[in-house]
Amino acid sequence: MIKHSKVLIIGSGPAGYTAAIYAARAMLKPTLVQGMQPGGQLTITTDVENYPGFGDVIQGPWLMQQMEKQAKSVGTEIITDMIKSVDFSERPFKAVGDGGQIYTADSVIISTGAQARWLGLESEKKFSGFGVSACATCDGFFFKDKEVIVVGGGNSAVEEALYLTGMASKVYLVHRRDKLRAEKILQDRLFANDKIECVWNSEIAEIVGEEKPFNVNGVKLKSTIDGKITDMKIDGVFVAIGHDPATKIFKGHVNMDKENYIITLPDSTQTSVEGVFAAGDVKDKTYRQAVTAAGMGCMAALEAEKFIAEKEAK
Repeated sequence: MIKHSKVLIIGSGPAGYTAAIYAARAMLKPTLVQGMQPGGQLTITTDVENYPGFGDVIQGPWLMQQMEKQAKSVGTEIITDMIKSVDFSERPFKAVGDGGQIYTADSVIISTGAQARWLGLESEKKFSGFGVSACATCDGFFFKDKEVIVVGGGNSAVEEALYLTGMASKVYLVHRRDKLRAEKILQDRLFANDKIECVWNSEIAEIVGEEKPFNVNGVKLKSTIDGKITDMKIDGVFVAIGHDPATKIFKGHVNMDKENYIITLPDSTQTSVEGVFAAGDVKDKTYRQAVTAAGMGCMAALEAEKFIAEKEAK
């Protein structure tokens, strides 16, 4: 059976839910397909202090539950499914779910998000949200006057390290090689900062800490030259080895950059296909914040509304 809607939203983080709220209030009766991780990255984020409107610390999963509830209450149909393939070659646009359900739509909003790349350690999973993070902007505040490690050697690692010097007492940049991949201007800033110390030819073998309550208090560093293990006391670990946008199913259907982020028009969420919009971390590799994703979700819904109105007027 084919399920048709005026607006199909693929993905359910802050961008998807906000797009749903605006589209529903515009009487477009949107359908939102949640995907593999309903609520997106915020569902694995504990304390959220930087989302406007809350005087007290809130929990990421709770915030996403509230967004879902709001989207439903204004008229969004929310479906637990995962889109496996799309066809944007003609309108109505087509998407196929995991179980074979066919969705068609006059416009599509892609808000499938991105995932931080992790080191793949068991101890990293164990302490995620309790001293291990992939977002300095989100969690740096919790490490005021503490010593932290940033793992990585690219632009994002150097930017995270520089950002953290505003809070932490000391920042160690751990890199598996003896030189950085980051742009020269960023490297110059890094080397000029007294608070940052580079730990070359090293990788984290294990993150250690306490369990009651959960918190990080050190790492085991492994030399990439001779395999020697050294213990290091530390209060927090920031993993900055890149992000992967969840765009695999859209490859060949909309234009992407070399890192597979969806390209949109300037100051717009419009993709290379008229009537297909992208919002949130799926197109944003600069800010990656819940509040900016929500803003883009709003933009996508307003642009979809305008697109549909223009097509219906013809």
